[in-house]
Amino acid sequence: AIPSPEGQIGDVGRRVAEEMTRLRFDEVRFDRMGNVLGRVGNGRRLLLYDSHLDTVGIGDPSAWQWHPFQGKVENGILYGRGACDEKGSTPGMVYALAIIKELDLAKDWTLYYFGNMEEACEGIAPNALVEVEGIRPDVVVIGEPTNMGIYRGQRGRLQMKVVTKGRSAHAASPHLGDNAIYKMLPIIGGIRDMTDTLGDDPFLGRGSAVVTRIECQTASLNAVPDECTVYIDRRLTFGESKESALAQVKALPGAAEATVEILLYDKPSYTGYVFPVEEYYPAWILPADHSLVQAAEATYRAAYGREPTIGRWNFSTNGVYWMGKAGIPCIGFGPGDEAYAHTTSDQVPLADVVLSTLFYVLLPTLL
Repeated sequence: AIPSPEGQIGDVGRRVAEEMTRLRFDEVRFDRMGNVLGRVGNGRRLLLYDSHLDTVGIGDPSAWQWHPFQGKVENGILYGRGACDEKGSTPGMVYALAIIKELDLAKDWTLYYFGNMEEACEGIAPNALVEVEGIRPDVVVIGEPTNMGIYRGQRGRLQMKVVTKGRSAHAASPHLGDNAIYKMLPIIGGIRDMTDTLGDDPFLGRGSAVVTRIECQTASLNAVPDECTVYIDRRLTFGESKESALAQVKALPGAAEATVEILLYDKPSYTGYVFPVEEYYPAWILPADHSLVQAAEATYRAAYGREPTIGRWNFSTNGVYWMGKAGIPCIGFGPGDEAYAHTTSDQVPLADVVLSTLFYVLLPTLL
């Protein structure tokens, strides 16, 4: 396998581009950020297949029962980092477009494969594709793992930082200082206890809030800390906004003396391209009666001869931009079970990798 941790998709992107060129796609190129694009057809409607090519890291190598980048195939299952999340969808998408071209099925569609970076900041790649590259799809299929079901929504996410300030003093005389960690404690307790008060949705479920990191600034291990910072992962259900989530934290005990802000993602991509975005990722739901959902269900029946499972993701995807911010209808369909994402059991059934191709081929003919 070609390693591609958090945004470093240059090598794997070039391998995918090489394959699309071999398959005689009408256009193969990279955008400014370094995401790879392959196009088939030149119709008036635009359908984009979205598959992120980067993965999380491997963590402790000794925790793996096999080499995460050599992997293994056992009982028809491919094991290895990125198998489930989300490299398993790329082969089906690429070969589906090749089949569409060979059989002249594009008709009035322009069809794109979009291999992108997503792990560090979901939605940033499609955001730049639309706003900088000027490619705005009419509909999108996301290949994140759905266990071969049709997904039509997910909770959103908001990344926040809370900072409390104190006053440094020698630890032998703590009364002369003002401990910033102690000032943070009621805020942390409030975050821990707020889940039951958060919004709920019958399809997406309840919002959540988790403290994911604590940092402090102190002169030494025998000094009273004068600054404490916590980071919050706030999952937003449908109907919750960044404004309401921010206000909830600001209303916590002790937060009036703290600073609370939304994080900004402005790290350069592997090409050096910077596209700053606020780390707010809206929840989204595509209605069950939407034409894209209906076409996806018809496609599934035609491809596999049975009724599809309709669901939603627990984790976050590029849908936060496509549907959440841009209002572009999108669904999810891909091999693999998200329960294995980011784990040392990362895996995908190879039969589903192949079978997903049929869905990707048929969808534009029924849409």
